[in-house]
Amino acid sequence: MSYQEKKNVVSLLSTLLIFGFYCSYVFQVHQESTELIDNFRFWGASILILIPVSIVVKIIITIVFNIIYRITTNEIEPSFSDELDKLIELKATRNSHYVFILGFLLSMGSLVIEMPPSTMFIILIFSGLVSEVAGVITQLYLYRRGV
Repeated sequence: MSYQEKKNVVSLLSTLLIFGFYCSYVFQVHQESTELIDNFRFWGASILILIPVSIVVKIIITIVFNIIYRITTNEIEPSFSDELDKLIELKATRNSHYVFILGFLLSMGSLVIEMPPSTMFIILIFSGLVSEVAGVITQLYLYRRGV
């Protein structure tokens, strides 16, 4: 496996772990009070907590991955990205955005058919997860198959 593939696998696993811990946190808070499910303040706070925590944890995981990679292989992280890397990243970003826009439209559609507002937030959160997973899987696929 190349460095990019290993980095993407670690990114995928960290995304799933962070989201799993986030869901358990929201589930614990939800168990304490049944009124929170339709509370916009609860959902706004939950999403605003997820974003910086996710960023910080991913930075820490990336640093730890690079240290472990350096120790195990005696190679440094590539300091450049060639045209292939940039093309793969652009295609993955495109696919990720398509998936998120689809999730956004589904979440707005849930409001149109008069579902509870909590459904919209749940769909938005899951579309964020699925879009990130789609981007990483696209990168893994394109690094394996080629462009």
